Parts: sequence; C-alpha cells; structure tokens
Amino acid sequence: MEYTVQKLAQLAGVSSRTLRYYDEIGILSPARTNSSGYRIYGQKEVDRLQQILFYRELGIALETVKEIITSPTFDAELALKEHREQLLEKRKQLDLLITNVEKTIASSEGRMTMSDQEKFEGFKKKMVEENEQKYGKEIREKYGEETVEQSNAKLMNMSQEDYEAVTKLESAVRTTLAEAFKTGDPAGELAQKAADLHKQWLTYYWTAYSKEAHAGLAQMYVDDERFTAYYDKEQPGTAAFLRDAIQIYTGQN
Repeated sequence: MEYTVQKLAQLAGVSSRTLRYYDEIGILSPARTNSSGYRIYGQKEVDRLQQILFYRELGIALETVKEIITSPTFDAELALKEHREQLLEKRKQLDLLITNVEKTIASSEGRMTMSDQEKFEGFKKKMVEENEQKYGKEIREKYGEETVEQSNAKLMNMSQEDYEAVTKLESAVRTTLAEAFKTGDPAGELAQKAADLHKQWLTYYWTAYSKEAHAGLAQMYVDDERFTAYYDKEQPGTAAFLRDAIQIYTGQN
C-alpha cells in the first residue's frame, strides 16, 4: 500500500511537517513523487518510519538514529529484536515503580511496613536501566563489565541518606558549573569547585576513584554527543569547559 505525506502522518501519529523534515535531512525519503508533485511512501518507507519512531521512543537523538538507520550494516530484523528487549526492560522499570507506589500506599494506610530501602528501590532501578540504555555499551567498553556491574550494585545498595545526598550533589554540580562557565576560566575557583563536586558525585557510584579515570570520563563528555547534549543543553560549550576544569583538577591536562 502507498501513502501520501498526509495519510502516512495520520497513520503514524506524527505531523506532515515531521515527515517533510525527515526527507530534508535524508533519514526518510519518499519512494517517489507522483505527477501531481505529491510525495509517495511505500512499504519500505513505512517500515523505516516505524524503526525511527522506535528509536525516538527510547530517547535516542535524531542524529544518532540517522547514523544507525542509514548505516550499510543496519540490520532491520536485529534492530527489532533489540527494540523488543529494550521495551521489555522499560516495562520492568514501570512494573517496579508501580509495585513501589502500591507498597507506599499500603504502608501509609497501615496495611504493611515499608523499609526506607524499599521506598527508593524503584527509582534506583530506573536510574540504572536508563544509564544502561543510553551509555551502557560505551561505558562497558571503556571500563569493563566488572567495573560497571560493581557500580550498578553500589547504586542499588545505596541508603536513603546516600540517595538523597547524591541527588543533591548532582544538582550542585550543575548549578556551580553554570556559574563557573560564565567566568570562562576552567582553572578558576568556581570551576575547580565544580570539578571537586563532580568527584564527590562520582564516588557514590564508583567503587574506586582515580584521577586518570575521572579525566577519561570528562573527555568522554566531549567525545560522545549524548553526554555533550546533556551538559550543553542550557549553554553550548559546557561539556568542554567541564572537561578542561576536571583535567586541571586531576592534573591530567
């Protein structure tokens, strides 16, 4: 079956403008243009759009999706299997959070006792799974399976106090980093404070800290566009600034 832009947009639940944009950037082009000038999409294009939307639903940046989809080695069947596994993991996260909420309700009504550890289990599990989906492959390649598993286990075993502390630290890193960035000096007092806060934040996840690993992670913030996008969301150049500040802080510059 064939579709015009309008009909395919309606079928997929996206806007016609989105499909035109996908055509412009070369991630999804129509099969042909008919004599009236309408873009026409066939089954191959429908399947590709489905793949694109799967990746977008998993939170993958459009530029990265394009690299995956247009790669000569792209395997649609394998991608579908990977999507299935990731969606099953996502369902596990939701089920865990639902169970956590149900236990909290029962606890507040006096029907059961809920430990502080249980109260935060769902959130910590969700954090681990999201990190795995976004960065698992790169982190495991860089630091090894054992190191990553130990880090995940440390997160899951965090006490309520530790969980609250690391959450506050993450906020403090971003706030201090934003102020430091305005100075333009990665060696300045504020930038070095941000680097130190970043180190403190890392120690809640890492089983062992090293200056070399800290500097290496900071470099990854610049080399990997997903990390860069996270830090550059409010102000472009922040990831590189943090990298420079950490390299100075660790003496690895």
